[in-house]
Amino acid sequence: MAKVATLITDMFEDVEFTEPRDALVEAGHEVVTIEKSAGNTIEGKQGEAKVTIDKAIDDVSPEDFDALLLPGGFSPDLLREDDRFVQFAKAFMDAKKPVFAICHGPQLLITAKTLEGRDATGYKSIKVDMEYAGAKYADKEVVVCQEQLVTSRQPDDIPAFNREMLNLLK
Repeated sequence: MAKVATLITDMFEDVEFTEPRDALVEAGHEVVTIEKSAGNTIEGKQGEAKVTIDKAIDDVSPEDFDALLLPGGFSPDLLREDDRFVQFAKAFMDAKKPVFAICHGPQLLITAKTLEGRDATGYKSIKVDMEYAGAKYADKEVVVCQEQLVTSRQPDDIPAFNREMLNLLK
């Protein structure tokens, strides 16, 4: 089963982490949360989810993981201010490892300059940013690109996002 890194910090969109995490765990995969410091407790922007961070970014390597989950909310925008998180996400895209980004999750991929020529979607407010980054934006509930990148727009798309995420890990 896959070991899935999750880059996450405060103000993540609660269900965009909890529902994919639950689907992954239920399917037998391991989900590891990564932030600036292990042991930190972070909170979703809706106040519904609190998460204790498993690993600090300085204590992990992309080579330790099979796939990457990027939940939305304000978390991706906060994380992309720190090059360590940008380079971590870039390593998955460069290695063609599975990457699952929902809502604002693609913001880390924009900053990593890894969306050029890729089919993708994301929250409507980042559509233009994704297009400027070279992505071929599609307003669909889920887009799968090159059997590697799975993107979705918003919480309503989670069932389709989870389905394609799990299909890619089979």
